[in-house]
Amino acid sequence: MTKNLRWYGVIWRFKKLHVNRKYKDRLFRFLFKEKKDLLDLYNAVNRSNYDDPEVLEIMTMEDVIFLKMKNDLSFMVTDRLNLYEHQSTYSPNMPLRGLFYLARQYEGIIAKTQENLYGSKLVKIPTPEFVIFYNGTIEQQDRMELYLSDAFTEGRGSGCLECKATMFNINRGHNQELMERCRRLWEYAEFIAEVNDNLEKGYSLKRAITNAMSNCIERGVLADILLVNKAEVMGMLLTEYDEKKHMKAIRKEGYEDGLELGRMQGRVEGLEALIRKKIAKGKPLEVIAEEVEEDLETVKAIAQKC
Repeated sequence: MTKNLRWYGVIWRFKKLHVNRKYKDRLFRFLFKEKKDLLDLYNAVNRSNYDDPEVLEIMTMEDVIFLKMKNDLSFMVTDRLNLYEHQSTYSPNMPLRGLFYLARQYEGIIAKTQENLYGSKLVKIPTPEFVIFYNGTIEQQDRMELYLSDAFTEGRGSGCLECKATMFNINRGHNQELMERCRRLWEYAEFIAEVNDNLEKGYSLKRAITNAMSNCIERGVLADILLVNKAEVMGMLLTEYDEKKHMKAIRKEGYEDGLELGRMQGRVEGLEALIRKKIAKGKPLEVIAEEVEEDLETVKAIAQKC
């Protein structure tokens, strides 16, 4: 046993990992910042045929402080409040994040319209739609629905609250029909696929992006964006991929910390069991402390519990 291993009155301290990131614009958001392109994406998702970009009103909140997150795209089309998020890492917690974000949006809408929530008249609010565009490396089906109630202790459909997110896999080879309806989305998927292919070949991140840019320009993929905004696109992708690498490191370190904590708890539980046996045999605490090579205070604490 480790000398002076404390069981009571001591807190095992493990470092907390904080990510304090100042968000730069994402490439996905950058590609759909123009109303025309965003309306094309909306039409593709909803199989609609709006052709006037002015029917779309941007509602994106730049920084949601309490979430430490930036929304990708939020906008109104007629009476629908749309929340579009791009994710390169699958997370089953997106419905909860969406709930927080949509609640803030509704709060802002009510404050703007100055509706009376305490009156007898029903206050009408826009219908929410939450869509996630996923292009991570873990294989996912073309389309899936994520539900907030999956996180409830009683499972899906329980409780009085729900938030549904529809996730589309936009990796190359997935959702072909959706891609055909929105060329910009297909171009984005192709460009990211080119970068990832180059990374798999062993290229550095910067070279992988540079080669992908050259190849896509030759193919006419995002050529209008890459020819004019090459430096900006490079900066966005370097930031995004660095953050992904950083998050992987955090998950790995957290896993290793968990293993170490488990080992410590195992040693402590083993010590307690050993001392219990010796107490049951009627041995004095001083003798037990010497035999297990622990200080007398630790043995006394365990003895009091016994």
